[in-house]
Amino acid sequence: MQSITLEFRTDDLVALGVVPQQLFDRYEEVELLETLSLEEGSRLELVRLRRRGPVRGAPELERDARRIRVLYGLDSFEVVEVRPRTRDYVLLVRQRNPDRLRHWLSLAGGEISPAAPFRLSSERAVASFRGDEKAIRRVVARLDREEFPYRVLRASPRPSPPARSAAELTELQGQLLARAWLLGYYAIPRHVTLGRLARGSGRSAPGFGKVLRRAEGRLVARWLASRGEISEPSSSQARGGRAEG
Repeated sequence: MQSITLEFRTDDLVALGVVPQQLFDRYEEVELLETLSLEEGSRLELVRLRRRGPVRGAPELERDARRIRVLYGLDSFEVVEVRPRTRDYVLLVRQRNPDRLRHWLSLAGGEISPAAPFRLSSERAVASFRGDEKAIRRVVARLDREEFPYRVLRASPRPSPPARSAAELTELQGQLLARAWLLGYYAIPRHVTLGRLARGSGRSAPGFGKVLRRAEGRLVARWLASRGEISEPSSSQARGGRAEG
């Protein structure tokens, strides 16, 4: 596995159709938090947008949903959270892919996925990806052949992960726990409900909550073991007797 971070001019992404032309009239920065679905035809993403002026409330945005979808070329969007202090929106958006992006995704063959950092401003976009080294090379070679402007900021092989101890998180637990933290599930008061988190992941609320509880249990066990208050839990204890999550 390899990771690569590229820099693009935002104007080139606007011309490609990936970024709506009017977006930075009202927003300072866009951050891709997570790609939930990436297909040749469309993508479903969790994004953070920082508004240039005061934010509008979620009810007002939802009343204006049709105009917003048309203005920014979205198939759908859902307000996950409004953060007035930082002037941020967290949105779940689905957008159709332009032809050129579809072709690049076809070359990737489903073996490349976006990764952090992935941020866009009115001037530049920093986009990171990880995946199969050959697939990344195919896409980068096509960028070169098409003379699409970009600059490589970082490129490094991603070593195979070390063997995981029983108290460490599974990949799924880490993903869902990070999403819950990022969206304010652990804030006081909470910024997002378990049901809203689950809807964005394609899981039921009880199923999402079960994965979180197992992750939390492993973290607590690791902390207690580090203090010598308990021994390292066995695999069956860490899994709660089941392999799922």
